[in-house]
Amino acid sequence: MTAPRHLILNGGSSTLKFALYEGEARRLRGLIERIGATPRLRLSQAPAGLSPPAALAAPDTPAAAAALLDWLAASDELTGLDAIVHRIVHGGRDFAAPVILDEATLARLDALSPLAPLHQPQALAVVRACRERLPGPLQIGCFDTAFHHDQPRLHQLFALPRALSEEGILRYGFHGLSYAYIARRLAELDGDKAGGRAIVAHLGQGASLCAMHRGRSLATTMGFTALDGLMMGRRCGALDPGVVLYLQQQRGWDIGRIERLLYHDSGLLGVSGHSDDMRDLLSRQDAACQEAVDLFVHRLVREIGALVAVLGGLDTLVFTAGIGEQAAPIRQRVCEALAWLGVALDPERNAAHGPRLDRGHGPRLWVLATDEEAEMRQEAMTLMRATDL
Repeated sequence: MTAPRHLILNGGSSTLKFALYEGEARRLRGLIERIGATPRLRLSQAPAGLSPPAALAAPDTPAAAAALLDWLAASDELTGLDAIVHRIVHGGRDFAAPVILDEATLARLDALSPLAPLHQPQALAVVRACRERLPGPLQIGCFDTAFHHDQPRLHQLFALPRALSEEGILRYGFHGLSYAYIARRLAELDGDKAGGRAIVAHLGQGASLCAMHRGRSLATTMGFTALDGLMMGRRCGALDPGVVLYLQQQRGWDIGRIERLLYHDSGLLGVSGHSDDMRDLLSRQDAACQEAVDLFVHRLVREIGALVAVLGGLDTLVFTAGIGEQAAPIRQRVCEALAWLGVALDPERNAAHGPRLDRGHGPRLWVLATDEEAEMRQEAMTLMRATDL
């Protein structure tokens, strides 16, 4: 019997990560980055002799997925494919576990697109393109909101009229696949305690925090959409809603212009006026770039403080995702600001990117590489075993 083959597709706002599994072994892993600008396919793991294409046309995520499938087909890597597993950002109230993506399910997920306009429509377009091009394999969806689904009700509510809450205007939270993987890693590192009272900082183009107690989500900084909470690459994070009213009523901005402001023109890019990439900003000395970094750290420290209050203390702090894993100066500044909590960062460990960062006392500090693709495969396998697929 041949080993099952699963292709994992994990689309973000500017990247498409992918992995190919053969049985329990990961055969291939990589990403297409800078989609819509100067796309490039990079491989972090591949069989001998397999090299990425020299050029790539990828104006958006569906085009990137099509280019990836073309390359995989030309490399004879799609033969015998049993399942394609997709990251779906928003599952709403109804989707708290992986599902088979048939047309009826896709129609229900389409209705959630206004809540994740950067991700949901493109992800569903990728699913439909895969269904059309590769009708044989199962198409399975895993949800970024699912990890937070069982948070306490008070942590899900906005202070809005009850009828709106009952309609589903709630805090859902995102980056759940990343947090689920990190929770699994903390259980491996810390046994049943799984980090105890832990805060995980998922810091990338999209950024959020999750307060966990023994590996379960208690509260998170993102809410109804992926706009809330921390400052991000191009999103502003938490914002007084009166700003939106002011721009509409006093400045005459229409909804399209406001949406562009909130999703594309704010965050690190908006404040710096230069770049949405933390690497670029850390390398520059001009005042606007430095202020963007300062504000990013300030918002991060402030939100960590709020979640420490929710947890009633802090046992573990984890940094993950692109900025969290690679930007040692950001980790240093955050930890220095949290010294009042007993946080004690070891500079040498931090410069070496961990994985352990603390000096052996105070809260445990970790840099843990997230692996959403591994988590997606794990969830898909659980679904397939449960349904005998």
